[in-house]
Amino acid sequence: MERRKQYPSDVSDGEWRQLEGLLPKAKPGGRPRKYPLREIVNALFYLARTGSQWRYLPEGFPPWQTVYTYFRNWERDGTWERVNLTLVQQLRLRSGRDGQPSAGIIDSQSVKTTRKGGRTATMAARKSTDESGMWS
Repeated sequence: MERRKQYPSDVSDGEWRQLEGLLPKAKPGGRPRKYPLREIVNALFYLARTGSQWRYLPEGFPPWQTVYTYFRNWERDGTWERVNLTLVQQLRLRSGRDGQPSAGIIDSQSVKTTRKGGRTATMAARKSTDESGMWS
């Protein structure tokens, strides 16, 4: 694969060492991977950082269809959830804290609701007619 332009969203060598072991290995007996996983991750980070659309992935990255397929598969099989949980736990341990939080706090100001709550709170108001048949 030819050398591509570097982007600020590319993973560093240290970041890649942490991520590499958390990503799924190639399936045994399957076709060899055409693109390095690091380039797939770099493409995904580029998209996340720039907000670009899949089809506008710059030249030099693997094809957008390939990048999307990895993203979708990792979303479905829980890879992203496992990566996030592992990295958060490692960070907590390095900070001298327990790997798992012992408590959670919900601020009452951040949980909005209505008097009725439930599905009614998110439904649009219906228009009604008065006795004369006019919309009110």
